[in-house]
Amino acid sequence: MRIFWKKLDTEVYNQDHQVPVRLYFPDEASMEAGNENVPVILFFHGGGWTTESVETYDRVCARMAQSIGRLVVSVEYRLAPEYRFPVGFEDCYAAAKALYGGELLPGVDAEQITIMGDSAGGNLAAAVCMRARDTGDFAPKCQILIYPALNNCYTEESPYESVRTNGTGYLLTSEKMEDYLKLYERTSEDRRDPYFSPLCAEDYSRLPDTLILTAEFDPLRDEGEEYGRRMRKAGCRVHTERISGALHGYFALGIGHLYVQESFRHINRFLAVEQALSAETGKEGEE
Repeated sequence: MRIFWKKLDTEVYNQDHQVPVRLYFPDEASMEAGNENVPVILFFHGGGWTTESVETYDRVCARMAQSIGRLVVSVEYRLAPEYRFPVGFEDCYAAAKALYGGELLPGVDAEQITIMGDSAGGNLAAAVCMRARDTGDFAPKCQILIYPALNNCYTEESPYESVRTNGTGYLLTSEKMEDYLKLYERTSEDRRDPYFSPLCAEDYSRLPDTLILTAEFDPLRDEGEEYGRRMRKAGCRVHTERISGALHGYFALGIGHLYVQESFRHINRFLAVEQALSAETGKEGEE
């Protein structure tokens, strides 16, 4: 598949800090159509809150825009350890607030925005949606979490078996996850904050319709699936898929990779269902 490379750099403000964002258009027609009625993915990249960037995820986001036919907004949030929690999270929240409020892309329909992230970006996506619910600042309709980091412990004390069975010998180790948490936190108290570790939340109700993709050989697998169970028990619409044979980080592989193709099939199916549900709700409202 030829990747359409048209992109645009802009920024939003988190108080007095400029947060760079990059827009990826799926095709020429969407560029010329303007912002109205263009579905949007607000994307937070992975990297353990300490590495990666909009630039290193450039090809991933360009491919994503073309594969799902949506405008992708990638956020350059600040990284630890130079900027520890909650700085990066606040940058992501500011970008979401600007997007839903019409400041970033005037004319965009808030009902057509999906918040998405992989790994640490999945953590940030979940936390942004949780805070939006808590504050009422905006109301995300959908979120997509790709092998998200949601817990606060990756030692032998973890309640999740995948931390032990997949914590060594694969790309991401449990020891590395503990290192990431130590670099991200200001103090150990942060680990009990649900915006730091969404699995520390007491309330999982009224969260957006959610797709969770986990990887079979990933120490984060079980916590992602547990998050889905808690949301479902609280009455949320959740669809969870485990990508068989996959390791953590597979989403950044090329479009020709089977795991990536399978993920996009799940994503496109989820978005199609959500679009149909939104259309039905709109018709009921007109009646």
